[in-house]
Amino acid sequence: MSEKLPILPFGLWPSPVTGTFLAYRLRLDDVQWSGDGQHLIWLEGRPNGQGILVTASVGGARRDLTPEQWVRGGVGYGGGEFTTWKDQIIFAEKQGRLYRCGLHHQAPQPLTPAFGYAAAPVISPDGQWVAYVWTDHQTDLLALVDLQGSLWPVKLVQGADFYMQPAWHPSGQMLAWVEWYHPNMPWEATWLKIGTLEGTPPQVKHTEVLAGDGQITVTHPLFSPDGRFLTYITNHGDWDQLILLDLETRQRRVLVEGEGVLLRYPAWVQGMRSVGWSPGGQRVYYLRNYGGQATLWWVEVESGRSHPIDTSPYTWLAQLAVSPSREEIAVLASAPHLPDRILRWDGQGWHVVAHSDSEHLPPSYLARPQPLTWQAEDGLAVHAWYYPPTHPHARGEGHPPAIVNVHGGPTSVAYVRYNPEIAYFTSRGYAWAELNYRGSSGYGRTYQDALRGRWGVSDVEDAVALANLLEAEGLADGRRLIIRGGSAGGYTVLNVLARHPERYRAGICLFGVSNLFTLAMETHKFESHYTDTLIGPLPQAAQAYRERSPIYYADQIQNPLAVFQGAEDRVVPPNQSETIVEVLRRRGVPCVYRLYPGEGHGFRKAETLTDYLQTVEVFLKEHVLFSF
Repeated sequence: MSEKLPILPFGLWPSPVTGTFLAYRLRLDDVQWSGDGQHLIWLEGRPNGQGILVTASVGGARRDLTPEQWVRGGVGYGGGEFTTWKDQIIFAEKQGRLYRCGLHHQAPQPLTPAFGYAAAPVISPDGQWVAYVWTDHQTDLLALVDLQGSLWPVKLVQGADFYMQPAWHPSGQMLAWVEWYHPNMPWEATWLKIGTLEGTPPQVKHTEVLAGDGQITVTHPLFSPDGRFLTYITNHGDWDQLILLDLETRQRRVLVEGEGVLLRYPAWVQGMRSVGWSPGGQRVYYLRNYGGQATLWWVEVESGRSHPIDTSPYTWLAQLAVSPSREEIAVLASAPHLPDRILRWDGQGWHVVAHSDSEHLPPSYLARPQPLTWQAEDGLAVHAWYYPPTHPHARGEGHPPAIVNVHGGPTSVAYVRYNPEIAYFTSRGYAWAELNYRGSSGYGRTYQDALRGRWGVSDVEDAVALANLLEAEGLADGRRLIIRGGSAGGYTVLNVLARHPERYRAGICLFGVSNLFTLAMETHKFESHYTDTLIGPLPQAAQAYRERSPIYYADQIQNPLAVFQGAEDRVVPPNQSETIVEVLRRRGVPCVYRLYPGEGHGFRKAETLTDYLQTVEVFLKEHVLFSF
């Protein structure tokens, strides 16, 4: 059939994937069950940037719960926006307050004063108290407020630099949580603690460290419904284990051995969930992931035998939620050819609860990825996913231009999931490659730690190696390669263009890091010591900071660059982009710069996303497609 298709220039194929199509999709960020298991509640991001809680009964119609509030967790990068109990919902609002609303005829009412920011609320089993993570961006702690909001919030636990994942014991007399300290990140070293509660309002009278030694990561504490056990995830060597702790005997048992897979994602945000107890306590459901792909399993608590649940054709799963009343599950799911959805599993099959877009786009316009692997000089296998140009009514001649995307973090991974920006370009005749450079998560602890002390070195080497591989394998035109990245990925873009100006024809940098010194001094608390392990501590590593900061080598950038920045970005402030743009413009290097008011670290508004895509397309036509 391909012989009958018209030959059209790569990059200029007519495409139904428009900027408006992308901009007006919904973001599906989380899903949970109501306390009675009769309703699903999820967080939906709207095109104006607003987060809204939506609910639907099982098999019923959807309904907005918070049309006037902007639901968003305010700790670190966000996440952990809401929790449920019976027919009550507690949620964090963008300005920092906690609110309470109901499923039936109960409008949102504030619980906490407008001071600081909140996330990860959890309601006590008796419905009287709400524990949550609080920060003012200098001090973090666990706080407590009554469900009616009639009392002033009190400090529950403090002293650590960060907290996440508080969990109530069914008796209401104990609370478990995860904490960690600078310079660690939550995927490097955390501690699991449990506290005994007494009094009214409850106060922690005794604490105990259950797991953590400064070398391992411990996450996802969860009590069994009968209160006998506590499960948690920890790493053992390269991979993860799901541990079952008997609270009475303190005996530990490995319930699930990772054996080449991970059981969690890096905790970049609050409220992440990849494990859940069945309502009867006989099973624990959990997610397994490797290389950006996930599967769903359940394990028998008594025997330790694990069983898969068929989730095909979905390749990405997140935010596992188990019904409190029956063996049903809800998850966020997608695949490269399936837009994000909320799914419900009823024990027999899957049902779609919510869609992120109209799904009018035929799957024939959506590229299917293929894995690429090569060996780095240190012996590690490096990974990428290649998406070919894809169009049901057009084909190209020769080799296509290609966009190499470098994910952020840098401790993150390119998930094998639906990405409409990939479809935007592959349906126009570009190839797209997702680079999971050394340091990415999803391939084991050794691979993740490979970037320690080598940020700005190994990631750059891998970006150049992928470009060479694409050309050598005939997967792309080596003269028309574009490197793209955001945040830490933008840092790699700038370094590659400065250090290897011959390799990529152009660069696209979204809120990228140009100066490591100012980043370390000005970024938000969560990442304020991240460079200690990625580069080294200051002042001892000052020379490495200078050698790996693109701003000091900006005079070596020769090829065109498009830079995009949010005006309210607290993670990578605008000066990181503006200084590099100033140097390039002074030297006459073609440079496009867009500063978007009201946007932070990542773009949410429809008008921003539309302008970004249109600007990139024009930029690539001028400097890549038409430059020969």
